[in-house]
Amino acid sequence: MTASKTTAGSWTDVLSGIVTPAPDFCVLSGYPRPAPPEDGFVIRLAEGDGLSAYRALRRQNFVVEQGLFQGSDRDDIDDDPRARVLIASAPDGTLLGGVRLAPATAEDIGWWTGSRLVVDCTRRTRGVGQALVRAACAYAETENVLRFEATVQTRYETMFTALGWSRVGATRINGAPHVWMRWPIDRIQRLAESTKAVLGEVLHPLDGQSMSLGGSGFRGDDAAPVPGGDLLAACDAILPSMVERDPEWAGWCAALVNLNDLAAMGAEPVGMLDAVAAPTRSVLTRVLRGLARASHTWGVPVLGGHTQLGVPAALSVTALGRTSRPVTSGGGKAGDHLRLTADLGGQWRPGYQGRQWDSSSRRSGEELRALGRLVAAAAPAAAKDVSMAGIAGTAGMLAEASGVGVEIDLARLPRPAAADMADWLTCFPGFAMLTADRPGATSPAPADPATAAICGVLTTEPGVRLRWPDGATTTVVTGAVTGLGKS
Repeated sequence: MTASKTTAGSWTDVLSGIVTPAPDFCVLSGYPRPAPPEDGFVIRLAEGDGLSAYRALRRQNFVVEQGLFQGSDRDDIDDDPRARVLIASAPDGTLLGGVRLAPATAEDIGWWTGSRLVVDCTRRTRGVGQALVRAACAYAETENVLRFEATVQTRYETMFTALGWSRVGATRINGAPHVWMRWPIDRIQRLAESTKAVLGEVLHPLDGQSMSLGGSGFRGDDAAPVPGGDLLAACDAILPSMVERDPEWAGWCAALVNLNDLAAMGAEPVGMLDAVAAPTRSVLTRVLRGLARASHTWGVPVLGGHTQLGVPAALSVTALGRTSRPVTSGGGKAGDHLRLTADLGGQWRPGYQGRQWDSSSRRSGEELRALGRLVAAAAPAAAKDVSMAGIAGTAGMLAEASGVGVEIDLARLPRPAAADMADWLTCFPGFAMLTADRPGATSPAPADPATAAICGVLTTEPGVRLRWPDGATTTVVTGAVTGLGKS
């Protein structure tokens, strides 16, 4: 890695502490085998004097000693208030090195780059450069970054690879060969694995009958047809920890997620059944209060169920709905357009920042019923409501049921202003429907309060990929999400 690239988004650095078996030397400055800091070092965000010292060290290395820049190495990133600088300091406060990272786009959509990595090779700085790289990667992930990259000189590709980076491609900067490298961020893959990946295996014992798991054409769907008519049934459970922590919200959500399941299939809800267990009467009362408010708001009665007191908290609801033309999740084909229709109003639910977007609790019954009829009115080739796997994972589930893959165009994805891209792709969004249809297919304008946009395409390559404004794509889910296969 070297100080060759002078444009924004590049690493410009002087490194010490190369990963074995690479030689340990201080790049560019000519100081062989620097010793490690005698008393260790601390990496922190720079501000005030620390930021000034970092910029002075950069200038000394890149302008005065190396002549890589004329007069100054400052650029637009230094003036970007979103940019962050991490510095490594000795216990007495002496600056040992620093690195800069910042969003790569005017609107932060989760793509950041690292640049201006520098260490003071006149001091004991062995290992500082590597530590700064690792710290930059960790910091990027805490800032909900989904794509983190750097351009490094070809001869340092081995070192970055040893640190866990992946090669993206080759390029030339100011005539010198460089490698474009990316730090792997697996947030969406981990969510898919933790919520959905086991389904195919663990549900296998239930298979084997004609209507098992929905039957042919409905496998993996949000609701299943009840034999003998036009009735569909959906069933969802709420996390016990959520029932205990926020009982009334849990009751509301138990109705919400099931009614969304029916809406994704184009069904009109006719009733619900509940199964509630609670350790105390207080918890039970609040759960039922939330469920009752949802029942009255949507106008869908609770037909019956089961209630148990004095046991650990548990809550599940089954919703019943009717449609003569169910919309499945397996009707998509490669080349179909992916559309997100969502209610972007509301806010993060208190206590669930970045995980649960509450767009429903302040809506009227008329608004909620209008949202619930959108899929039926559009009659797309395939549809699925966004649930615990988030937008990205749910898109992968729709694609899996259709026997294809999916690519999501982040620049076209509807998103609330208060939600960053990574959280929006992985949260429970309240009301959000993913639909797929043939290019050119007409779709009625969504009723208020919904927002809709074509934001992706189904592909022949399995898995889930994100398309970025520069045209690059990153794979965020490799292969199938659930293992249930084609519907």
